[in-house]
Amino acid sequence: MTSPVVPAARRPWTRARVGVAAAFVGGGLLLAGAVTGRADVAVLGAAPLVSAAWASARRPVGSVLVDAGETGPELPSGTLETSLMVDGPPGTVAALVSLRRRSREVGEVLVATPGGQRTLPLRVATVRTGPQEVATLDAQGLGGGLGSVSLPSEPRTREALVLPTARPLDELPLPPRLRGLTGSHDSRRPGEGGGLRDVHPFSPGDRLRRIDWRVTAKRAPDLHELYVRREQALAEAVVMLVVDSRDDVGPDPRTWRGSLQPRAQDPTSLDLARQAATSVAQAYLGLGDRVGLDDLGARRRPLTAGGGRRQLDRVRHALALTKPEGDPMARVRPPQLPSGALVLVFSTFLDDGAAQAAAQWRRAGHRVLAVDVLPTLRTRALDDRERLALRLIRLAREDRLAGLADVDVELVHWRDAPAVALAGLARRGRRRPGAAS
Repeated sequence: MTSPVVPAARRPWTRARVGVAAAFVGGGLLLAGAVTGRADVAVLGAAPLVSAAWASARRPVGSVLVDAGETGPELPSGTLETSLMVDGPPGTVAALVSLRRRSREVGEVLVATPGGQRTLPLRVATVRTGPQEVATLDAQGLGGGLGSVSLPSEPRTREALVLPTARPLDELPLPPRLRGLTGSHDSRRPGEGGGLRDVHPFSPGDRLRRIDWRVTAKRAPDLHELYVRREQALAEAVVMLVVDSRDDVGPDPRTWRGSLQPRAQDPTSLDLARQAATSVAQAYLGLGDRVGLDDLGARRRPLTAGGGRRQLDRVRHALALTKPEGDPMARVRPPQLPSGALVLVFSTFLDDGAAQAAAQWRRAGHRVLAVDVLPTLRTRALDDRERLALRLIRLAREDRLAGLADVDVELVHWRDAPAVALAGLARRGRRRPGAAS
């Protein structure tokens, strides 16, 4: 049978152990003084007895409430700031507030509540991103003279959506084919706004302001022929970010089975994937390119490629919402992507799903970059059996990455200087025949 729920306004305040002990000690001294005829002993017992009776008579009525202020719908990662509010009934002099995160006790603090109310700043440091628990709070009130204590309040939980932050990137690789009539990259077709293509004799349709008088004076001093400067047309790149949200593993392999949770101070593979995808999206959108987003772990409509600041906000919000959703599903074929797009696959590559999709996109003609977001592993606490299992997983993973290299999928390890690796791939792409300059 379940016990009946006591309304919040009628939850009783019980005598504290201090008050009960004071009453027993005072009564004992008073009785001992009366029996032995010692007035001084009786006087010593009167003070704690009166104090306990006074505290019992002024016992508060009602419950202590504790809550955290609104944290906003979206927050950047780092330090989450909010307010801690404690509200007790009249007669409450202090409250013992307990703070928990992810079912782990963080600490307790004794808060004085003059007038029954108190508001304090609450700062929570986090390295995680996505939907997460800010804090779970409960409080226990203390009456006057610490002679009474209330039942613990109802736990209150505050959650927030923590957005990933970006790290700066310099040079970026480009797809083999650029699209559009605007952008910041020189394409292979003639146009305006780009770098010098060649110098050509004047023909119908050329603008007069394109005439290069220095070349004309050198090649045709008598001005029988004019020469014009022709430029490359500017174009934009289409970049598709593909996040594999099926895995969310931490640096401790013992947590991969799911029985243990990663430590709060350890970013997981999905946190690294969110940061990596946000960094790449910010860098490409800053150049005027178009960026889209898809998720291998969920069957939902992808975020179509777009440009501008609002597109970056959409990408960050969609990345923050990505998380493992039940058992990994099997895909018959990879998602359809825009033609000529640069594809970046963010995955741990612990299974064949992301690797097979990347290989199929490469065979379809896309330039594919496999971004490895597996954190740096800690193996000191593993026993021999766990070390053997991890070694087998690593061997299979290395074979999988080697197979991607065989089909010309370029690899970037996000934990090892990704800006340098991406800059190297950008210079390599400019040397490839047929690639965008």
